[in-house]
Amino acid sequence: MKRPHQIGFVLYPRISTVNLAVSAVFEMVNWKAGYAAYEITLVSEHGGLIETSVGSRIHTETFKRRSFDTVLVAGEHDPSRGALPRVVKYLRAQGRRRVRIASVCTGTFVLAEAGLLDGRHATTHWQHAKSFRQRYPGVILDLDRIFTSDGSVSCSAGMSAGIDLALALVEQDFGHEIARETAKLMVVYHRRAGGQSQYSTLLDLDATSDRIQTVLAYAKRNLGKPLSMAVLAKVAFLSPRQFSRAFKEETGQTPAKAIELLRVESARLMMEGGRFSAEEIARKNGFENRDRMRRSFLRILGLPPQAVQRTANMLNTQTSGLGPRRM
Repeated sequence: MKRPHQIGFVLYPRISTVNLAVSAVFEMVNWKAGYAAYEITLVSEHGGLIETSVGSRIHTETFKRRSFDTVLVAGEHDPSRGALPRVVKYLRAQGRRRVRIASVCTGTFVLAEAGLLDGRHATTHWQHAKSFRQRYPGVILDLDRIFTSDGSVSCSAGMSAGIDLALALVEQDFGHEIARETAKLMVVYHRRAGGQSQYSTLLDLDATSDRIQTVLAYAKRNLGKPLSMAVLAKVAFLSPRQFSRAFKEETGQTPAKAIELLRVESARLMMEGGRFSAEEIARKNGFENRDRMRRSFLRILGLPPQAVQRTANMLNTQTSGLGPRRM
C-alpha cells in the first residue's frame, strides 16, 4: 500500500469556517478507497487553537519544519488585513521546493503576498477582485474562472469553488472516475470545470435602467434569433447610437459582447443538462454553426465545447456501486 498523500491545510486567525468543507473531499476519497489515500493535517504558525470567523476554535499543529505533498491555504472574509509574515515565509519555502500549493477563496491573497503567483494565472472571489488587482498587478487575474491551475499553484474563487478545486486535485492524483464518484458521494450536483463562470451573466451585467433590463430580458428569451444592434435598439426605443452608448455605460460591455456572454452561458447550461447535440445547442443559441460556438467558448471560457460536454457526460453517467473499495 502506498503511503498517504500528505496535505497540510494552513489556517490562521479569522479564517472562514466554510473553507474547512474542502477537507471533506479528501475524507470521502479515503472512505471510497477503504484506506487512507490522503492524510490531512491542520497547521498554523504556532500550532494550538486557532479562532475562526465565527469565534469557534480549531486545534492545529505547527507547520515549522513540516513538509507536505500538497499545501492548502484557507481564506478569510477580510483579506485587506494582510497575511502573517511567517505564513508567507513558510509558503515561499514550499514554493521553492515545488510543492503543490492551492488556495481557497481569498487565500489567493496569501499566495500572492508570498510571490507565488507572479506572472501566473489566478482567481479569487469576485468581490475582492478590484483590491487584488491593485495590490498584485503582476498576477494574471482570471476572474471568470471558478478555479485556476498554473504550474504547481492553483486557486479557487468563492468558497464553494474550493470543493471543485479539491475534486480537480483528486482527479490529478487518482483519475476522473474517483473524482466523479467522490462528487456523487458528497451529493454535489455536478463537478464543475475550472472554466465555469463565478456568477450569472445577467447579474454581472447589472443593468440599472428599465430600458437596458428589458433589452437583456428580450435577448435572453430570443438567443436563437438574430440580435443585431438595430433589433436591440428598437426594443429599447432608442437610436442605435444612443442605445450603444447607454448599454456600455450601464453594463461595461458592448451589446455584441453581452450577447456572446449570454449565448455561451446558455449553451454551457444546455451541455451540462446532456439532452441536446452540439449542433442543436449551437442553433438554439444563435451561433449558426459549431465552429462559431467553439470560437466563442474558447474566447469566454478558455475551453472548447467538447471539454465542457465531455465533463457533463462523465458526471451524468451512473456509477456502479458506492461501497468502499481499493484504488
